[in-house]
Amino acid sequence: MTIIPNQNILIVDDVADNLRVLGDLLRDEGYKVRPVPNGKLALQVAEKEKPDLILLDIMMPDLNGFEVCKMLKEHKTLNDVPVIFISALNDTADIVKAFKCGGSDFITKPFMAEEVKARVATHLKIYQQQKELQKLNADKDRFITILAHDLKSPFIGIISFSELLANNIDDYDISKIKSLVSIVHKSSKHFYTLLEDLLNWARVQSGKLTFEPQLTNLNKLCSDVIEVLRLNIDNKSLTVNNYIPIGFEANVDIDMAKTILRNLISNAIKFTPNNGKIAINVEKGDSEITVSVTDTGIGMSTRTLNKLFDVTQIQSSKGTNDETGTGFGLLLCKEFVEKHNGHIWAETEEGNGTTFRFTLSQ
Repeated sequence: MTIIPNQNILIVDDVADNLRVLGDLLRDEGYKVRPVPNGKLALQVAEKEKPDLILLDIMMPDLNGFEVCKMLKEHKTLNDVPVIFISALNDTADIVKAFKCGGSDFITKPFMAEEVKARVATHLKIYQQQKELQKLNADKDRFITILAHDLKSPFIGIISFSELLANNIDDYDISKIKSLVSIVHKSSKHFYTLLEDLLNWARVQSGKLTFEPQLTNLNKLCSDVIEVLRLNIDNKSLTVNNYIPIGFEANVDIDMAKTILRNLISNAIKFTPNNGKIAINVEKGDSEITVSVTDTGIGMSTRTLNKLFDVTQIQSSKGTNDETGTGFGLLLCKEFVEKHNGHIWAETEEGNGTTFRFTLSQ
């Protein structure tokens, strides 16, 4: 089995020769090994640095193995660590007691080296899978919480302002009515965009989104995206320059490439103050192209930069003119870029703008 780097094993046995033999055996397999001669010290060492697995003798002075295992399973941070009993006791009652107090496995002394290695590797793999599953569940819970919040926000605007309009339409003049209808429209548009991004995200995760790259005029595709965003650009009096050479062709999935550019340019518009500038460039390499979207906006902190593409950290920040967003845009960009065997990253400094770069395999 593959050894995962930095996995550490705590060996507890009052016989020095056993500690030495087991320690040498497992070190040769690439594990970090910490041998201790008694139960009390084992608990102290485990609390200081949580092990990935414990090999535990039963017959020890002071605290025996059953008592140590019971205390481990009652510990709030160590209770999930797998414990393999390794003992000269081989009575059925002792083996059953080992499992009842929380043991994951039992190896009888004298032990066979290959058996020890196989069981250790198996339980470490199971433990690693359990930790990954716990993280996935935690990520899912956080994702659902964020999603519920993002779905709720535009609904509040739609319900509250439409109710206000319905209850007072006879008393409002046309300018007031237009203002409220505009707010309802913006909230509806925001909600629709969120649902569209969410559906695309779901299709990517389920593998149902088709990937159909074809030779495409990247300059024209970028120009088309800019025109779709023209109203937002003009509202802030921004200058957007498409520096991709005329006629420049790239092998891309058209819909995915449009989504990537739309999200990155929208993001630049959102965080660039009035009268700012945005530039789109491309560089051609031997086997890939690199596209960049650079703005003269407000930039980002290192903390924000580090969680840009983390599904558990998505958040919608307001733009320089209080523009809203869904929080899913950059996640979609990452997914679509990776479909092209590329990667995406950002370079930024607070107050000095941001450049997003992504590569596309050709």
